[in-house]
Amino acid sequence: MYIGYYGFSGKPFQLSPDPRFFFGSSGHSRALAYLRYGLSQGEGFIVITGGIGTGKTTLVKSLFGELDARQVVAAQLVTTQLEADDLLRSVVAAFGLPYEDAGKAALLNHFETFLREQARHGRRVLLVVDEAQNLPLRSLEELRMLSNFQIAETPLLQSFLLGQEEFRHALQDPGMEQLRQRVIASCHLGPLNETETRNYIEHRLRVVGWNGSLPGFDEIAYAAIHRYTGGVPRRVNVFCDRLLLYGFLEERQMFAEADIEAVGTELLREQEQPATSKKPLGSGDRLLRIGHALEQRLLELEQAMETLLQHPQWQDAQMERLERRIQQLEPVVRVMRRQLSELSAATAPDAVAAHRPDT
Repeated sequence: MYIGYYGFSGKPFQLSPDPRFFFGSSGHSRALAYLRYGLSQGEGFIVITGGIGTGKTTLVKSLFGELDARQVVAAQLVTTQLEADDLLRSVVAAFGLPYEDAGKAALLNHFETFLREQARHGRRVLLVVDEAQNLPLRSLEELRMLSNFQIAETPLLQSFLLGQEEFRHALQDPGMEQLRQRVIASCHLGPLNETETRNYIEHRLRVVGWNGSLPGFDEIAYAAIHRYTGGVPRRVNVFCDRLLLYGFLEERQMFAEADIEAVGTELLREQEQPATSKKPLGSGDRLLRIGHALEQRLLELEQAMETLLQHPQWQDAQMERLERRIQQLEPVVRVMRRQLSELSAATAPDAVAAHRPDT
């Protein structure tokens, strides 16, 4: 909605990770240096932890953009609560290997053959496991066992483990001693400070063509955004996306503290209001929610399509997922169109009355 109004080339605060928007804060730059170091070593585990939305996945996607496909074969696995056998099947599938109707012995054989073949061609294999805090301890042990594949004491698989803060506690379990011994580097990502938050916002805006003036931000606005978001990148993205939508609806070219407070209050109200609440919304609130809900649905479709393109071997399953998402989107769009029509009809008499001369 606001892209054309502000003259952007795209959405500056999209939620899906995009390496173009990687911002090298002090913490993120240090974590990226650790990943590069780990990659140069070609063995063991690198562990990156951080709170929800601190930019772990974007960090790894940025690293992926540096990889030479002639030297490194990489795959990323976003886990749920996978048991050991399901994890092995998912790892095999992530590298495009056959996995259907195969037992554990066959899966291990497929994977070892793949690792040895890549080594013969001078390529190393990198596995990135995201949301690792969801894995049971047995599954983490299965990952450690996969790291045992070697040729002449040269490891054939390297793994990066990304997880939320509780993953650090899981690694301290007595049963994880052998895995801990193979962690060659670890880093914890925290939120951005106030100065970094401002630089982060301006960096993402410049990526999509922001000229520094439209929209503009006064000094207090940046501080207010940091106060509402705590400097967590994903929260900053959500807040600023809503702020730009608000600016489009209210025709703002400069954001002041009052605008930040208006959006912040609206977001807090949404978080606090029970789902069953019947409290009526104002026209501005309803438009914001309609626009945000539609953009969330479109984001889900984008993510499903991205997964489909990255994993052709899952084409049938992903096509079914994509079809379901489209089916879900169609009634949502119909409801939103009806709500917009009702909102226009409800506000039209007020607008006429406001402009009617006194008699």
